[in-house]
Amino acid sequence: MNIEKDVFKRCSVNYDKLIQYGFTKNNDSYIYEKEFLDNSFKAIIKIDKDGIINGKVIDNETLDEYTNIRLEISGEFVNKVREEYKNILLDIRNNCFDNNYFISEQANRITKYIKDKYLSDPEFLWDKFKGYGVFRNNNNNKWFGIIMNIDLAKLSNGSGEVEIINVKIKENKVSDLLNKKGYFKAYHMNKKDWISIVLNDTLKDNEILLLVDESYQLINDPEEWIVPANPKYYDIIKAFNDNDEILWKQSSDIHINDIVYLYVAEPYSKIMFKCIATEVKIPYEYQDKNLSMNYVMKIKLLKKYLKDEYTFEYLKSIGIKSIRGPRKINKTLLIK
Repeated sequence: MNIEKDVFKRCSVNYDKLIQYGFTKNNDSYIYEKEFLDNSFKAIIKIDKDGIINGKVIDNETLDEYTNIRLEISGEFVNKVREEYKNILLDIRNNCFDNNYFISEQANRITKYIKDKYLSDPEFLWDKFKGYGVFRNNNNNKWFGIIMNIDLAKLSNGSGEVEIINVKIKENKVSDLLNKKGYFKAYHMNKKDWISIVLNDTLKDNEILLLVDESYQLINDPEEWIVPANPKYYDIIKAFNDNDEILWKQSSDIHINDIVYLYVAEPYSKIMFKCIATEVKIPYEYQDKNLSMNYVMKIKLLKKYLKDEYTFEYLKSIGIKSIRGPRKINKTLLIK
């Protein structure tokens, strides 16, 4: 049982605060001693210049190290000694250490890069997995990376806790990377176009950051949608004659920069407008006998289709047989 490792996980020492707290400097190390449990025990904590933390508990009666606190045993007395020692460590952490997002230095360097370049802070979404941090593209809220701490045995024949980052890459690159050290099949992600990378300095930061950038760009690629418009309820043609940007009901997972093709129902029965979503998930309460809305999006006109290019008959010929609500479409379909 490594109590020190558990307590000081995801934080780094601030040496300026150690002396003020009560540490004494001895060569390149800082040492702190404290009696506890009515002076029956003494905690000795040593922190070296590399931030490595070693601690021991001395039984003041025998002057021997009290190692029972490190064994997987329980009992009222040993639990009390262990808890008091842990409280001493926690107080040192709270007063002399700075919090980090992740355990390894490489994970925190990668995180700093992502924060600086993409303005994306890691989100810790699960109480059960407190070390799992998700990075989202701020344009569309999609994940482009996730850092996790797992047992290496889940990826390979190794063992022990390790941090990994999952990123999205082009499918044709997966097999080549899996033949290299430090890369593994994506843990808990789609293995066709995601990959896991260990963050233990097996790979240089620059190599990993290139893949982070690639993942961001792949996720940043906008989706395309066909959205129905009923001219009986709203004069969409007049709306775009008057303005090039309008509000529209948001009833699906459309993101900023996604392309929206408006299919205008009878008597037109064809795609008439190509738009881009410029703002999404805007609160907007509206209800009448034909329509209710809780959210809207802003869509900006990019193109009008004045001819009968994309009629319902044409859409049926490329596999779109009904348009009852917003639907994502494959970008290979011939809509320009």
